[in-house]
Formats: sequence, structure tokens, C-alpha cells
Amino acid sequence: MMCYDCTEEGRTDTVGIGICARCGLFTCRDHAQIVREQVEQFTGLARPAGRPSVRRAVCTTCRVAETTH
Repeated sequence: MMCYDCTEEGRTDTVGIGICARCGLFTCRDHAQIVREQVEQFTGLARPAGRPSVRRAVCTTCRVAETTH
């Protein structure tokens, strides 16, 4: 599949690497950012058992929207 942002720019030479975790569009290395976030794991009514770090791909548009105040 091809990157959505690249097709909007008229480029056909790039390959998508993943799906944006926010908007669901396919994205390439040029338009994606890999970000880390902490995830809480709950076990019943107890406090969270841990906070492992996970990674997710986010397109440039969604990343700007997430970080703009």
C-alpha cells in the first residue's frame, strides 16, 4: 500500500510502513513518527501491575494535533 500523504503530494515512489494509530491512514517513513507511551495493566481491583512502554506509529498530521497546545 502507498502512503496517503505521499499520494496527496503526487508521489508514487514510497511504500507505507504502517497505519496511524489515531486516524487509521497508511503512512510511510517520511510521514510517520514512532512514539512511545506508557500503558497501565490492571489486575482486578488492585493497583496497576506495571507500566510497560509500547510504541505506536502516528502520521505527521496527528502528531502535530497531539502536541499542539
